[in-house]
Amino acid sequence: MATAPIARASVPPRSPRDPRSPSPPPSVPDPVPAPRHSPTPAPQSRAQSLAPTSTSDDADNEAEQPVTEPATEPATEPDAQSTIDIETFHQILDLDEDDTHDFSRGMAWAYFSQASTTFTEMDEAFSAKDLPKLSSLGHFLKGSSAALGVSKVQASCEQIQHYGQLRDEEHAIDLQPPAALALIGPLLSRVKSEYATAEAWLKKWYEDHGGLGEEDDA
Repeated sequence: MATAPIARASVPPRSPRDPRSPSPPPSVPDPVPAPRHSPTPAPQSRAQSLAPTSTSDDADNEAEQPVTEPATEPATEPDAQSTIDIETFHQILDLDEDDTHDFSRGMAWAYFSQASTTFTEMDEAFSAKDLPKLSSLGHFLKGSSAALGVSKVQASCEQIQHYGQLRDEEHAIDLQPPAALALIGPLLSRVKSEYATAEAWLKKWYEDHGGLGEEDDA
């Protein structure tokens, strides 16, 4: 039996292009650069958002600012305003006949002597718990202080006068002797300090306005 010939598969004709020449790669467009974004700052914490902001410029400006000393008032002016009634003192000065201030200076030094004696007697009366005596002495020194314009000593002596009478005028109440003595004790220390300030100011004033007289030698 005769074998039929095997039919060859049909092969498509080759392209006229040279099979050895590789085909050019397809053109690929250049990649478009992605837009650049600024990094998003991290959110501030609550503590950071409430904290005051400061810059180095502010710190530099503060560091460069010169340190200025506070203006100082004359040493005698605060004492005059708080211890001496200047208007009353000027009225006393008007009694002087010349710039030596002999008359008013004599009044001042007489006051110094009275105050020293009165404070000694006040200490003795306080030790003896003699309230009527304390009241009398307070009344006496109150008047002498008012005449010269020594206002703070005047006010403190008026309080001693009232406490010695078993009376608290500030609170409008009556006092028992122990309570009155308890109030007078610290008041005595305070009035002595107020007097010392007034005496120093007055002596300084007379030293600057005509000199000190023989009374200052005492």
